[in-house]
Amino acid sequence: MTEVDTTSSWLSREDLNAARERLPILYVHAVPVRSDDRGLVTHVGLLLRADAGGGFGHEVVGGRVLYHERIRDALARHVESDLGPVALPRIPLSPQPFTVAEFFPTPGVTPYHDPRQHAVSLAYIVPVMGDCRPQQDALDLAWVTPEEAATMAQRGEMTGGHGVLVRQALAHIGHPI
Repeated sequence: MTEVDTTSSWLSREDLNAARERLPILYVHAVPVRSDDRGLVTHVGLLLRADAGGGFGHEVVGGRVLYHERIRDALARHVESDLGPVALPRIPLSPQPFTVAEFFPTPGVTPYHDPRQHAVSLAYIVPVMGDCRPQQDALDLAWVTPEEAATMAQRGEMTGGHGVLVRQALAHIGHPI
């Protein structure tokens, strides 16, 4: 594998805002999970973040894909950025999303909402094996059972449609929601 420099692909705040006004931005989201020896999901990792309105909500790991960055590398980068350098994600060699989520700045167009932009996200379930700690702007990391995650999603405790992503992830792995 040839290492590609993606640091030059960061846009200035002004350029990013201009791009967000004109075209959809590609994102990846990862639902971090812990599993038992049989491969059954035992826990789902949810980040607690503050929103722009002063409220709090749970979210999954996620962020932009950089120019010339492979999806698998973007997933690894965002897991490390949100969960720490020793999260030890198990990203498949050929990752396939469990869904494609389309976020709109206008509420109600889809279940997914991002007031900043129109974004298209490829969503993945990512097992993590290591020690995870909330990073960046995350206030906390909660490991909850799949049942608790489904209940939190139903009660609207996840912002911007992240509850829908979690419910779809649980359905994808065959967990009753």
